[in-house]
Amino acid sequence: MYTFHRTHVRRLIDFISSSYDMRIIAIIGPRQVGKTTIALQARQQLMELGFTCQYISFDDPQLNKPRWPIDAHIPDITSIENFANPKTLVDIWDNAREASLKSPRGHVLFLDEIQLIPQWSNYVKGLWDRDRREGYPLHVVILGSAVWQMLVGRNESLTGRFRELSVKHWSLQEMAKVFGLTAEQFMFYGGYPASWPDESEKSRFDYWREYITKTIIGSVIGRDIVLLKQIKKPALMRQLIDIAPSYSGRIMAYNKLLGLLHDKDNATTVKHYLNLLSDAGLITTLFRYTPSPHLGMASSPKVNVLNTALMTAPSGYSFQEAQVDRPFWGRVVESAVGAHLCNTRNTATRIHYWRDKGGRHEVDFVISRGPHLIGVEVKSGMKQTHRGLDAFKDRFPHAKTMMVGPGGFPFNEFLSLTTDEWIEDL
Repeated sequence: MYTFHRTHVRRLIDFISSSYDMRIIAIIGPRQVGKTTIALQARQQLMELGFTCQYISFDDPQLNKPRWPIDAHIPDITSIENFANPKTLVDIWDNAREASLKSPRGHVLFLDEIQLIPQWSNYVKGLWDRDRREGYPLHVVILGSAVWQMLVGRNESLTGRFRELSVKHWSLQEMAKVFGLTAEQFMFYGGYPASWPDESEKSRFDYWREYITKTIIGSVIGRDIVLLKQIKKPALMRQLIDIAPSYSGRIMAYNKLLGLLHDKDNATTVKHYLNLLSDAGLITTLFRYTPSPHLGMASSPKVNVLNTALMTAPSGYSFQEAQVDRPFWGRVVESAVGAHLCNTRNTATRIHYWRDKGGRHEVDFVISRGPHLIGVEVKSGMKQTHRGLDAFKDRFPHAKTMMVGPGGFPFNEFLSLTTDEWIEDL
């Protein structure tokens, strides 16, 4: 039976087996993009290569008991509160150290949902430092449902102790290969693999919509953000995640967005909460491109979901109804392009939008990396205008431009290359 492996599996195996780099490997990314599956698939192959491996999930402790070494002390695992604590982490790590000394190639310890342990990063620092001093052949892989800044805090790091394996939302190529989605289906249903069951179309749609609204959005609010960060107004955060996706593809001043919320606070709070949603891999905010970055950061942001399912599932539209409503479908298509640019870019690459000072001309997206500058216009209908791109080219003569959609690069082709591949190929 064919089993699909994302490219991250090979990279993880190479990290562990092809070097003496003993830094902690952090598999991080949004919920339900396959981080645990990647770890388990890599574990199987690593065991075939001669490594011993242990996988521990702090999210579902009852599943761990059969995986515990026979001669190990088993802590109380009747609840997450009793299991996901620093003492349990230390016990697990000590057992893994002993196992590493008995393994010919070393031992690999996978720690899933590690963010559930209070002050976990402080303990991991100390444990890892001792491993290096005493020479234990122990590889540690940690997994968490958020980006690194959310897991350890924006002002805290494990500098020099970890290497990051970032897992983003599934691409069109992956969803097409595994589930047979077309570009149009991908733009509507998004890239959550577990939301695509092998059922009838009606049952599939109902399951998909409930999965996105409850499993994805509900879990992110209830666990990844509220538990990890001090949220003074959870109700305000809940309203923001309900409202913000419906404005994907639009430029929104923070005060205007604040005016849509029932629980009034201030624009600074809204900005902070949007940053947390970005850290959780749900929504990002893009700023106006300008050669002076500090001026761009002062502009009104453009909201863009990082997975279009987040805007389509709560909308009430079916796939067919969405395509008929041309303004709505236009925002879906534009958001899909923006999500693809953000999800596939390298860390040195930035995504913006552009609008001239008079507000007459606008470009949907701008890709910038070093000397490279590309204006991207998205078209979902047959009406073709180039005024925005022409004005952008006049303002930045060295820039390149591209149109995506009818009259330009087909969506299938555009979504098949990463952002940085477009920089090199255009």
